[in-house]
Amino acid sequence: MASNEQIHTAVITMIDRARTVADTEKSSTVSRSPASRAAGTPPRNETSITTSVNEVVIPHGTYSTLMASPVTQAEATITAIKDFILGAGLQVGDALPTESQLCTDLGVSRSSVREAVRTLVALDIVEVRHGHGMFVGRVSMRPMVESLVFRGLLNPGDDHRGLRDIVEVRITLDNALAEPVTQAWKNRQDTELDQIVAQMDTHAQKGELFTEQDRRFHMRMLEPLDNHLFLHLTEAFWAVHTLTVPLLGAPRPEDMLSAAKAHRAMLQAARDGDAQAYRQATTQHYAPLLAALT
Repeated sequence: MASNEQIHTAVITMIDRARTVADTEKSSTVSRSPASRAAGTPPRNETSITTSVNEVVIPHGTYSTLMASPVTQAEATITAIKDFILGAGLQVGDALPTESQLCTDLGVSRSSVREAVRTLVALDIVEVRHGHGMFVGRVSMRPMVESLVFRGLLNPGDDHRGLRDIVEVRITLDNALAEPVTQAWKNRQDTELDQIVAQMDTHAQKGELFTEQDRRFHMRMLEPLDNHLFLHLTEAFWAVHTLTVPLLGAPRPEDMLSAAKAHRAMLQAARDGDAQAYRQATTQHYAPLLAALT
């Protein structure tokens, strides 16, 4: 974990000692520096934030070169903090500079830093621990999940179109992963998965939901894959699915039995290395839900 001194040094290096603005700076606009420049203007490949008092230059880093130009000083500060995290090689849980350090090193106002931090906290990129400081957040997909849930709930009178869209994306993702999943699980035994599908059967026969077993099943099936983004995406869509499906009311007992049977079929197809059978079981898994959304 980087020390405060290392962090401070990295910030200084990252921004090349950006020019300082007066404490009374007002709202700003952003403009790209021209290809040819006069003395005293920002060099190429930097973002110039022009204020009514002075001018601040926040250089481009790994992140900012990929994104559209910020239009406010708070947006430029957000980009600068992201660039610092990447440039300093920080990881989840590593400490960030203090608010006052960011103000000084980035040459921006305290209000711009606070607005930037609030946005980054909402995106789970920064975590504020009161009394301890700021740290790199978990960078989870929670913001995306919340947005998708809200989107699914936004138009309740549209015959659940938003929810149906989410389910269709899940089906598409599961089907797209049929080949790598069946290759990873061919002839492979796993006590945990056997227990999960057995618990599903037991709950379904009692007319009980098996939400937690459902989540564990899908996460476990993807764990052997080299690309863990599949796991994170599936978990995110599973969370959206789980949060929105209760709006449809309690599932029918026969649907729960069908879902439990489909999970067992998915596991067997994976162990057989049969991608086509896996896709068929996936279709069976989602059929009752799609019917309820139609």
